[in-house]
Amino acid sequence: MADQRAEQHKTEDIAREFVARFKARNETTECRELLGCDVSTFEGLKAAKKERHFNTRCPKFVQDAVEILEEILKDRP
Repeated sequence: MADQRAEQHKTEDIAREFVARFKARNETTECRELLGCDVSTFEGLKAAKKERHFNTRCPKFVQDAVEILEEILKDRP
């Protein structure tokens, strides 16, 4: 049980660190703020497609996430 709690805390620490680093790079973790439109609405999705955000902006955010996770995990035992 103690090992399980320790692993849970480790995972939560990694998640907090990830969010902090992602926000440091991009100011937010909210898609609607990153893209400037709310893709959960028809109008927002239409705007995102029209502006090609999924091809132009989203790949940068995915790349940031990968780089951040690689940095965090390489420093962990």
